[in-house]
Amino acid sequence: MPFSSPHTDAVAERELALLAPYAMFSALSAGRKFSEPSHPYRGPFQRDRDRIVHSTAYRRLSGKTQVFTREMGDFHRTRLTHTHEVASVSRTIGRALRLNEDLVEALALMHDLGHPPFGHAGEDVLHECTKDHGGFSHNRQALRIVEIIEQRYPDFPGLNLSFEVLAGQQSRVVKRGAAQRPILEVQVVDAADSIAYDTHDVDDALQLGLLTHEELAEVPLWRQATDRVRARYQGLDDGELRRATLHELIDWQIGDMLAAAMRRLEAGNIDCLAAVCEAPLIVAFEPELTELKNELEKFLYDRVYRNPLVVASRRIAQDQLRAMFHGYCKRPEKMPESFQTRVAEYGLERSVCDYLAGMTDRFCQQEFQRFFAA
Repeated sequence: MPFSSPHTDAVAERELALLAPYAMFSALSAGRKFSEPSHPYRGPFQRDRDRIVHSTAYRRLSGKTQVFTREMGDFHRTRLTHTHEVASVSRTIGRALRLNEDLVEALALMHDLGHPPFGHAGEDVLHECTKDHGGFSHNRQALRIVEIIEQRYPDFPGLNLSFEVLAGQQSRVVKRGAAQRPILEVQVVDAADSIAYDTHDVDDALQLGLLTHEELAEVPLWRQATDRVRARYQGLDDGELRRATLHELIDWQIGDMLAAAMRRLEAGNIDCLAAVCEAPLIVAFEPELTELKNELEKFLYDRVYRNPLVVASRRIAQDQLRAMFHGYCKRPEKMPESFQTRVAEYGLERSVCDYLAGMTDRFCQQEFQRFFAA
């Protein structure tokens, strides 16, 4: 029996029934750079989400470092698993606030699309190498990917995402000094990103033996979460205590942020998109939890991100990526033809940067050995 497609008005009717007045409604979308007819059974933000998921750049996130490289193990997060965790937390928050979950998910799945191999270590090198040519930022690179680099459709370059998704990513580039606050769906993804990496970097560091429970007991946020768990459960072993504390941390952060957001929405009488954009930040933690999170992040920076094993792995990766950048600039014919042909329009350094930024960790290492190893 053939599928009978409901009219796209059904999307609008569903949103009117479910979403809060301060949410972003599909019917209010400003559209896309390249005009397209509406889809018979998917709203515009559903289409955005699907285009991101089916992109080459999205698949490559599975082979890109979050914090710890594969040389340190294969259990810890990759950039893709982090992205899924951010999307999961974002949907939970978005639903509780009655926001547009399709838009929230699209924004979450896109937020780290521009990361190069080896995480922030790779980003630092590419920024250093291109400092005289505009520099490099993974947030800007995500926009470059979805507007220029991805070539999946015959009618337009990039993915032709909605203006709302592009604006959401752009707000990550210009966080300071923005004339207006971003819509709540964007604010939710920023908060979810903070929740995910604070919690899961601790989890990975414990699994890899870079931290111990005793060391983490120095951190008030972890200690208080552990105390909450022990008040409910008796006789947990180290593994059970770790998992229960991580769950408590996520639940605590989400609960605190939701309570604060609801209070701000009510106090500010926020009843439309315009009011959201004119108001102070709404989706944010209470000051007390913000201070606790800052202490945890400082601890992670000192004890994990600057751990000698992490620093050594980072230095090796950076040396290789730096050598590859200069090597490809001298010998651009070693790049695929599709990137060689981009040089005339975008310049040699930017084209080399685009090529390197798209690589997975493993492919980057393979190409280094193939062309540039001494």
